[in-house]
Amino acid sequence: QVQLVESGGGLVQAGGSLRLSCAASGSIFSIATMGWYRQAPGKLRERVAIITNSGRSNYADSVHGRFTVSRDNAKNSVYLQMNSLKPEDTAVYYCNCVAQTNRGSVMYVYWGQGTQVTVSS
Repeated sequence: QVQLVESGGGLVQAGGSLRLSCAASGSIFSIATMGWYRQAPGKLRERVAIITNSGRSNYADSVHGRFTVSRDNAKNSVYLQMNSLKPEDTAVYYCNCVAQTNRGSVMYVYWGQGTQVTVSS
């Protein structure tokens, strides 16, 4: 099993910044992609940003140019630097990874418990 623990959420004014962190632990053989998703009240969960183990990243159009995803493979960690935050960025942010627990085993998707980000206008 793989556990993901997020930190860094909170309340910030519009235009401010926050940095989210997520660390994976447990029985990890390898991690392919890591990333961040978010879910606002009454809306579906959406992908915010993902990053591969080689460092290639992809962003949702709504955050491109404002958010930056990064990763520390040695620490099995992923980060999300969020700048120029807007009220519409308010959501629960979930960390995600696609990981393998043993050589040759199937890749599974794992989720963190979520951290609240609230942007006030």
